[in-house]
Amino acid sequence: MESKFKINAAGTWHETADLAWRMNEYDEYAVEQAVQLKEQVAGADLTVLCIGPERVKETMKKALAMGCDRGFHVADDAAQTKDPLQIAAIIAEYAKGQNFTMIFTGMQSQDRGSAQVGVLVAEMLALPSITTLVGFSYTDGTITAKRELEGGVKGLLTVKAPALCTCQLGLNTPRYPTLPNIMKAKKKELLSVPIQDLLKENARQETARMFFPEKKGGGLVLEGDVADLADRLIRILKEKTTVLA
Repeated sequence: MESKFKINAAGTWHETADLAWRMNEYDEYAVEQAVQLKEQVAGADLTVLCIGPERVKETMKKALAMGCDRGFHVADDAAQTKDPLQIAAIIAEYAKGQNFTMIFTGMQSQDRGSAQVGVLVAEMLALPSITTLVGFSYTDGTITAKRELEGGVKGLLTVKAPALCTCQLGLNTPRYPTLPNIMKAKKKELLSVPIQDLLKENARQETARMFFPEKKGGGLVLEGDVADLADRLIRILKEKTTVLA
């Protein structure tokens, strides 16, 4: 997040050459919650899926070191050009034959922030979805979840598994992989398949242009008597309205 961003030559995404990469913050909460559930349920098995170029394998290795059992990498050097519907369709195409009891995703990505992928996956798989989780428990196939709603209100609900949950800040504290677990992660299965094997949907939208906000002039500070300030403000607003008209 401390990187200096530049627009790429095509003008449709940021230049990636000099950036440092890490796991999406919301995905960290999703991985941690999945690992906690695996530790709770005897015989549970956990797969981490990631779509992107070769470098995303390093992110997947962190998830494996946190406690995931295997990785499924969808190799795509142009992942940033995929819209949320395509990304969700890729995940659903893989997941539909796996009989997962639970699917955890981040609430949203930190680069796009669409918050659409998780709920789209649930819809494609005909699963109930619970979004913006800040509390989670699982007992005998029943999920009790606390959601963050508008205005800081917390909503409590229950649903039967299988289900999909999108994870929000405050749900848990993601663990740091220990050195022994990092070493074990190197021996875990990490299967990579080309994007063409799973992509069925065509893009519904594309990025036409990306640009930094234009720099604008500073604000006008009015000082003096309140009654006089009100009159001056009205005159300024009338002048601005006339200019815009």
